[in-house]
Amino acid sequence: MPSSKRWPSSEPGLILFDGVCNFCSGVVRFVIARDPNGRFRFAPLQSDAAAARLQKFAGVSSNLDSIVLIEGDRLFTRSAAALRIARRLRSPWPLAYLLMAVPRPLRDWVYDFVARRRYRWFGRSDTCLVPTPELRDRFLGG
Repeated sequence: MPSSKRWPSSEPGLILFDGVCNFCSGVVRFVIARDPNGRFRFAPLQSDAAAARLQKFAGVSSNLDSIVLIEGDRLFTRSAAALRIARRLRSPWPLAYLLMAVPRPLRDWVYDFVARRRYRWFGRSDTCLVPTPELRDRFLGG
């Protein structure tokens, strides 16, 4: 039987994202389209639901601006979060998890390069992503 440390939990992961970032909202739509089994739930980082979840993790800043993945009692940010999310999507996206072999400082440098430019390249919205009625139960507070 696989160890829970090696394989993702069967419980839904929680993705916290920058709700006013057009790129980040696009990533959420991308994940939803490739997650037909509902392995993820979502909340904007700007929401009370996200703040409540983040309080459970000592030493985590409440002003995070990167993607956050919470799986059970573990929190992942930046490239680790992105690759762990890819691992739980429909094929071929789990292959991206092989990039975990790349040293974290290099992976995070690439992640940060895009993150610093996301508003300039993709713009931002005045409001957070509003889920459709059929997806509302996958968003916290929805």
